[in-house]
Amino acid sequence: MSSHTTTHDTGADPTLVLGASGKTGRRVLARLRLRGTPARAASRTSATRFDWSDPTGWDTALQGIGTVYLVPPREPGTAQSFVARAEAAGVQHLVLLSGRAADTWGDSTFGLDMRSAEDAVRASSLPWSILRASNFAQNFDEDLFHPSLLAGELALPAGAVPEPFIDVEDVADAAAAVLSEPARHVGRIYELTGPRALTFADAVELISRAAGRSISYRRISPAQYAADLVEQGASTDDAEHVAEMFVLMERGLLATPTDDLAALLGRPPRTFEDYVVRAAAAGTWHRP
Repeated sequence: MSSHTTTHDTGADPTLVLGASGKTGRRVLARLRLRGTPARAASRTSATRFDWSDPTGWDTALQGIGTVYLVPPREPGTAQSFVARAEAAGVQHLVLLSGRAADTWGDSTFGLDMRSAEDAVRASSLPWSILRASNFAQNFDEDLFHPSLLAGELALPAGAVPEPFIDVEDVADAAAAVLSEPARHVGRIYELTGPRALTFADAVELISRAAGRSISYRRISPAQYAADLVEQGASTDDAEHVAEMFVLMERGLLATPTDDLAALLGRPPRTFEDYVVRAAAAGTWHRP
């Protein structure tokens, strides 16, 4: 039996996957390659180097590209410059990852980067699609919350307002579907959530049970959380930005699940329990 997998060349211009080593980018890239959709990985460590702080490499990354998977740069305004370069390079479609219900965030200081990127994409002359995702389930094992869970207690400024956590595998499935057939999704904004909303206390309880060890949840103030993050090495700006996300969530505008992922993929989203079982089986929350 052959040990390699044969893919097919669609003849289309390739998709540029920005943040190709990141949480969504690496998953999107693998799915596109498996489908046989031509794709070019771009990140600070890829063969095609891409750095938001170094525009001199953008044109090379965009050369011959048909579609771009765009994860917002941290600095508001940078996306406008990139989108202008994409237009000049002949890109035919932009697919932007953004945050859940970004147009309802109002005067919140959270997510200015995502809103700036949305403005840039929607104001461009290019066809576009936007994927607005809820908080990723994988934040509990690949990101900010993981060290605290390993230590046995997660302390956050989240209370009784639940969050419809979405499995990042579902986000990647949605992105790959749109990138593979962009013409079907022109001008569409998909609000992507998990199938039901959970409080952070509920989420930690499920993780504790599946991991087979005591892990607790404690609510703290946004100011205390920001101070804790700074103590752990985060910059003051980054800490305040993350804390402000929880202030925004407490408004309750992001708590209701949607059916957009099911409509896009023809199947329900993965449950938080499914994520927890997979991560626990991989030893994610075992003490080293």
